Amino acid sequence: MKRVALFLAVGLIVLLACGVGLAADKLRIATEGAYPPFNFVGPDGKLDGFDVDIAKALCQVMGADCELIAQDWDGIIPGLLAKKYDVIVASMSITEKRKKAVSFTKFYYRAPAQFISKKGSGFAVTPEGLKGKKVGVQRATTFAKYLEDKFGQYVEVKYYDTVDNHNLDLVAGRLDAVLAQKILMSKWLEKPEGKDFEFVGPAFDDVKYLGEGAGIAVRKDDTELLQKLDAALAQIVKDGTHKKISRKYFAFDIYPY
Repeated sequence: MKRVALFLAVGLIVLLACGVGLAADKLRIATEGAYPPFNFVGPDGKLDGFDVDIAKALCQVMGADCELIAQDWDGIIPGLLAKKYDVIVASMSITEKRKKAVSFTKFYYRAPAQFISKKGSGFAVTPEGLKGKKVGVQRATTFAKYLEDKFGQYVEVKYYDTVDNHNLDLVAGRLDAVLAQKILMSKWLEKPEGKDFEFVGPAFDDVKYLGEGAGIAVRKDDTELLQKLDAALAQIVKDGTHKKISRKYFAFDIYPY
């Protein structure tokens, strides 16, 4: 009996230890905070948006205590590699180049890119129509690389730290157009400052440049965390949480449910 009691006591200690370990799991999650409606700083000073809600839903499924951190886009992968945080949920496109530095979950949404210009400007997505035009794009993005390679010989590329800043220059007339994510810009066009602008030309979804969709990034050696995130993502898609979050921000599906 003493042996049985000792065995049970040891088992209980192990279970309690495991429980403490699970409860103590803490994830530091980075997002940009300047990419509405995907991620932004709300009136209360807290991070908000589609990416943020997805991150919180994943944390709930995993039973993790999560801390959200705002990080400028230029330094978001370096910050992950430097262990300033553990996860990036920031509308980051899954590309072959980025896969060399970090590991990605399966995509959690997909979106093409498109030019936006002033209504009636005559801006045309042709070699002749683009020649000499000033086009804004957020630096260090897949859209910047696409613009450089596909249209750099025709246009003068202007780089910005945020989408908001290139939109400000577009409104001010300092740019002829911008190239950005279509879902993001469709929301901007609905705002008062975007009412005089429109999408121009075709939407671009070249996987070589724009990737396989937006994924969640972790360090390459965090294989167990990656598996947990993928499992949690599958769960929120299956139980309808993902779609509920999506409908909060978008009137159309951005994921193939």
